[in-house]
Amino acid sequence: MAERVLSRVHSLRERLDATLATHRNEILLFLSRIESHGQGILKPHQILAEFEAIAKEDQQKLHDGAFGEVLKSTQEAIVLPPWVALAIRLRPGVWEYVRVNVNVLVVEELTVPEYLHFKEELVNGTCNGNFVLELDFEPFTASFPRPTLTKSIGNGVEFLNRHLSAKMFHDRDSMHPLLDFLRVHHYNGKTMMLNDRIQNLNALQAVLRKASEYLSTLSLDTPYSEFLHKFQEIGLERGWGDNAERVLEMIHMLLDLLEAPDACTLEKFLGRIPMVFNVVILSPHGYFAQENVLGYPDTGGQVVYILDQVPALEREMLKRIKEQGLDIKPRILIVTRLLPDAVGTTCGQRLEKVFGAEYSHILRVPFRNEKGMLRKWISRFEVWPYMETFTEDVAKEIAVELQAKPDLIIGNYSEGNLVASLLAHKLGVTQCTIAHALEKTKYPDSDIYWKKFDEKYHFSSQFTADLIAMNHTDFIITSTFQEIAGSKDTVGQYESHTAFTMPGLYRVVHGIDVFDPKFNIVSPGADMSLYFSYTEKEKRLTALHPEIDDLLYSSVENDEHLCVLKDRSKPILFTMARLDNVKNLTGLVEWYAKSPKLRELVNLVVVGGDRRKESKDLEEQAQMKKMYELIETYKLNGQFRWISSQMNRVRNGELYRYIADTKGAFVQPAFYEAFGLTVVEAMTCGLPTFATIHGGPAEIIIHGKSGFHIDPYHGDQVVDLLINFFEKCREDPSHWDEISAGGLQRIQEKYTWQIYSERLLTLAGVYGFWKHVSKLDRLEIRRYLEMFYALKYRKMAESVPLAVDELALDRYGHLADRSTGSKDLETLVPDRYGLLADRSAVLNLQVSLEPDRSPLFPDRSTMSYPPVMLPVPDCSGADDGGTNFKAGGNKEQDRSCSPPEPTAILLPAKVPAYSKKQDRTCWTPKVHCYPFTSKFLKDSKEKYRSYY
Repeated sequence: MAERVLSRVHSLRERLDATLATHRNEILLFLSRIESHGQGILKPHQILAEFEAIAKEDQQKLHDGAFGEVLKSTQEAIVLPPWVALAIRLRPGVWEYVRVNVNVLVVEELTVPEYLHFKEELVNGTCNGNFVLELDFEPFTASFPRPTLTKSIGNGVEFLNRHLSAKMFHDRDSMHPLLDFLRVHHYNGKTMMLNDRIQNLNALQAVLRKASEYLSTLSLDTPYSEFLHKFQEIGLERGWGDNAERVLEMIHMLLDLLEAPDACTLEKFLGRIPMVFNVVILSPHGYFAQENVLGYPDTGGQVVYILDQVPALEREMLKRIKEQGLDIKPRILIVTRLLPDAVGTTCGQRLEKVFGAEYSHILRVPFRNEKGMLRKWISRFEVWPYMETFTEDVAKEIAVELQAKPDLIIGNYSEGNLVASLLAHKLGVTQCTIAHALEKTKYPDSDIYWKKFDEKYHFSSQFTADLIAMNHTDFIITSTFQEIAGSKDTVGQYESHTAFTMPGLYRVVHGIDVFDPKFNIVSPGADMSLYFSYTEKEKRLTALHPEIDDLLYSSVENDEHLCVLKDRSKPILFTMARLDNVKNLTGLVEWYAKSPKLRELVNLVVVGGDRRKESKDLEEQAQMKKMYELIETYKLNGQFRWISSQMNRVRNGELYRYIADTKGAFVQPAFYEAFGLTVVEAMTCGLPTFATIHGGPAEIIIHGKSGFHIDPYHGDQVVDLLINFFEKCREDPSHWDEISAGGLQRIQEKYTWQIYSERLLTLAGVYGFWKHVSKLDRLEIRRYLEMFYALKYRKMAESVPLAVDELALDRYGHLADRSTGSKDLETLVPDRYGLLADRSAVLNLQVSLEPDRSPLFPDRSTMSYPPVMLPVPDCSGADDGGTNFKAGGNKEQDRSCSPPEPTAILLPAKVPAYSKKQDRTCWTPKVHCYPFTSKFLKDSKEKYRSYY
């Protein structure tokens, strides 16, 4: 047998040179077709189309060689005749760049800066070496460990544990960071884990052995309180466990780590250390509330994600705290924007308890600038000029609510992650980033042609914020592998930030490394109390069936449902999403409209957009217009039903199951979907699901077993797949049952909130330790980010136009913000002009307050301070306990010795640092009384009872 010889691996350029020498004519023919497109960018499907256009025999010659490999791996071609540059993705996270001169067939390798400079010529023309700001984060992370295998992407904590355990095993001194880490744990001034009696590793080991011997003499269920004082005397404090069994297990784990560290034991031990009691979750944009908001602009899966995440996270925190032997009540704050003009929702309420949780609340903080508070909704693309002030306000608010620093800050989406970065930097706490969707992948070429997008989307600010957040954070959670590094053929969301350019702003030569161990895949689930299988008859919400039936089949057409379904016997093809370009609902309707066969087989029901009110979102307006045109052009009435967005999640769960009863299917046709909560919801209800292959659903679904993948860029293929499925189900009904059961099994194995919350808290422990160990290394990159933020990002954010609230005059001629036109007494709050909004319901009322010694009454940063004028009963002229005014009670009184109790008109401070009633000992208000009816006072007090 011949001996194997290891040989040098040839570079990509060398292999291309060899192929050029062999197949010169065929390659020249293909590249000439590419060049004929003229200056511009070609995507993979365009490149493949040109390859398929050449003769079959020429295709065959090129397909199996080095050129064929390059062709399959090319993600974009930059055409600047006579040159064609190729971005070649050899595997996820590994890229090479070359350019070919079509005239002479010469191949040149390019560095990342050279490729990006070449690409910039599409916008800038030929530049002669003008200075360009280049961002390169690689030098700051070069000393950090990272894996190299594709399978390790998204398993950062496992790799980090292996590295840390190996490092600790290297020598005894390497164990000191663990000792220091255990000694820094405190809560409200109380020491946990270790006290000052243990000063070194030898002492720690001796104490642990002594404690182990003592515990072995006790019953395993002995409460910690029975040996608390004995443990304190030897240096051990609370936090090891709630009984002898758990304490003993923790002590044995630490002894094992001190003797011979291993990755699994380290992760388990760090996950049990009491570290996370206060969590802040940031999600500023959209309408964040628990009811009556889903389907509003910028309000969808992210809101559902967080509202499902928080109760599960609280349950896991309570479980761990109990098992740690601690008597601590955890707090979770979801911090979002206060929206005074969100009528019919709780978005204008400062603090709201989360359903299904005991210690979790939504805390709302307004957007403001030097002119005052912004009242109206603005798009997520317009929030950037408010973020810095919002962060400052949030820091004050959470300090008041928690009376402590948070232990973990979790950001959501671009602006939430930016605020999380600023807060984590300010407070020095562990940060977790959840992107949900990075817009750069949703809008092709939005980086290179950012100037075309910026007026509408302000991507210059958003992409910069994304870069800052992903490099500042301690760890990143993604729902799928695709979110990080795509698939074999597609680029991941984070991977697209590895190298890109925004001509005129900066060039990113190394933005993020998908092999960074900060990446972890932690998939969410569906709320099992709302979403469960259609087969669970005893849990079905049959009381909702009449209204669901009416929603789907009523012959009435109105603002909630348009068009009717004439044939109830047909299965329903169902979709539900926001009505925007990326979700592609109109694309699905068009596929259906153009297929007589599919229209014959099924009815189509689309839930999306809200026709009950005028949309302020430009994308939604355009999509609505297109939907109306499709209905009219293809005469869809009779086979199609368009339902306005449905905000009742309980009913939506039963809606999925009701459609499953028709033996229908769910379709998610988005051009890109980061995860796909609706996909999980539909599968959890047993509804066979067809979902986009671009993004998370490609991992959620195993094609042909638990659902089907579809490519929204090939609608004809999607239609064929749907037709085949429904025809097969008609011939063999067990096929529908098989796919339904496969989907349910897939969810139960991998996508539950219990698994998610356990994993998240373990990650917080491991990365909290890693943050402690690597704090000196991370200081350098954070200083770099500080400079980038101050010198670049801030100017971009300031260039985004500020929103302007609509103005109107009230009946007294005062200017006030009236964008909602509300006349409800509950809107009595100072507007940005320092006047009480909506005075039409308050007769002759004048209210203003001088500052007291504590800044209680509403933040007066934009207000003046005239004398106090309050509608308070005149004690000498009132009867019935001061609830009715007599004639003569309408006189001025000095109430300096008897400050008035808060009435219905006195609102609490926006600065909640002082929850007590106002201290009025430092001012003497003059009170003017006006004749109000007893009914007015009674009604007013009832409305404002919750404020005190």
